[in-house]
Amino acid sequence: MKIKKNDTVLIISGKDKGKKGKIRFAYPEEDKIMVEGVNMIKKHAKAKAQVKQAGIIEREAPIKASNVMLICSKCNKPARIGLRVLQDGKKARFCRVCGEVVE
Repeated sequence: MKIKKNDTVLIISGKDKGKKGKIRFAYPEEDKIMVEGVNMIKKHAKAKAQVKQAGIIEREAPIKASNVMLICSKCNKPARIGLRVLQDGKKARFCRVCGEVVE
């Protein structure tokens, strides 16, 4: 998975197509991510003791990582991401639109 936590992404398919958001959590084993304000679901919650409120709670659900595109911080466009080995031997992600290293 070439996208990480705190990346800004654009949703390219699904019911939230066209929305932008920041990645809150990444689940690389499942190839899913959780984006702020995207894929909101309603969950029915039971009251537990006096701490938790009962009722219908709206929260985010994970979406497939293939349904998003990273927005490059340099060119400010949605772009595919590539991997490049730098001269010091480290791997770095780069934007395929402008060619700049994304970090």
